[in-house]
Amino acid sequence: MAYRKLGRTNKHRRSMLANLTKEVIMNGRIETTETRAKEVRKFVDKMISYGKDGSLVARRKALAFFHNDTVVVKKVFDELAPRYAKRNGGYTRILKLAERRGDDALMVILELVEEDVA
Repeated sequence: MAYRKLGRTNKHRRSMLANLTKEVIMNGRIETTETRAKEVRKFVDKMISYGKDGSLVARRKALAFFHNDTVVVKKVFDELAPRYAKRNGGYTRILKLAERRGDDALMVILELVEEDVA
């Protein structure tokens, strides 16, 4: 599987992606660069899919990814999984903003989709 290295070492990248995923789940949206958002989207979708599975193995995988943060895992399994029970993927959306002033990086908002499937 191809992935973006984001100019970081493996440990730093994994920790950064876990923290950004945690922020999306807890707050519903974050503002970040486009490349980071495209990477984080994969992990948010995977964690919600784990929540929809609901098995002990899925819960342990989510706990391992979030560095044993039980509050985030509880929210995924108890709140987000039932909300997206009828949805088959596509739990996030990316809305483009202007470029960042210092380095012209394209800024975006990554947010969880709120409306139900028709």
